[in-house]
Amino acid sequence: MGAVIAAASLALPRPADVPATTVQLAGRAARDCLSGTGLSPDSVGVLINVGVYRESNTFEPALAAMVQKEAGINLDYLADAVPSAGFSFDLMNGACGVLNAVQVAQALLDTGSTDRVLVTAADVHPGGRAADDPAYPYEDLGGALLLERSTDPGAGFGPVHLRSGPGPTGTSGYLDTAAMGAGGRQLITVEQDSDRAGKLLDLAAATVAEYVEEHGLDPERTMVVCSRPAPDFAARLAGRLGLDPASVLAAGLPGSDPERSGEPHTAAPVLGYLTALEGGLPHAYEELLFLSVGAGPSAACASYRLTGR
Repeated sequence: MGAVIAAASLALPRPADVPATTVQLAGRAARDCLSGTGLSPDSVGVLINVGVYRESNTFEPALAAMVQKEAGINLDYLADAVPSAGFSFDLMNGACGVLNAVQVAQALLDTGSTDRVLVTAADVHPGGRAADDPAYPYEDLGGALLLERSTDPGAGFGPVHLRSGPGPTGTSGYLDTAAMGAGGRQLITVEQDSDRAGKLLDLAAATVAEYVEEHGLDPERTMVVCSRPAPDFAARLAGRLGLDPASVLAAGLPGSDPERSGEPHTAAPVLGYLTALEGGLPHAYEELLFLSVGAGPSAACASYRLTGR
């Protein structure tokens, strides 16, 4: 049985969300994800939260528990005890977090440990508004994927492959304790190597080529949905792989200028998936190939066979 996407949703900061928080965005994306399915929040057995950049640089407690509360999942363990619902945890691996969560969800669903896994991803500037800090490279964005078991063995996600590249990490986000002063909870230092995009392009191309060869994917019938470490990343990746540029998608936020807007971070796979579907994914494509690249340098890749076309 494969893990299929039953629903997906995005959450952008609202004007009233000042400052924006990851709990707000991930929780709203989770609620919207469930509302379109007719399922109750307590139908979710496991919630995995993968966001990295957080309001006020919060690291403890685990934000997954707060997102679970925001989404209304099994709020009272005594009054509404559901044995299969209410377990949540954080899983942090930067841009690859969503696909790491998919890998964990596959194991949980395959073993029958739960019927549904909700993956949430959200990043916000520690000060609450990314647009106010031109040096901060990421967008304030939340997303959610609801995963279920499929009775069709050919549907849903294939194996998740992880790959690391040589050299320095490429991106480092940290708290500079020597310079933070009294406003440290609203500040973050993000350093990116000047050749980061080129190294990530090399890693992305090698990861896709390896995955396609190992699993026998047809490049002509596969759309690559990738992260966007540079505005022209999709076009450069298509050229490197010899693919039609229309078959490689690195989505930006709706209505944003791709040359000026920040990079969608952990929620990028959700954004790419919804952008592909809402853009009228041509029937020529039988599969999606999710690809995330980021700090490490690291890459994660997984195929997804479409259902219900």
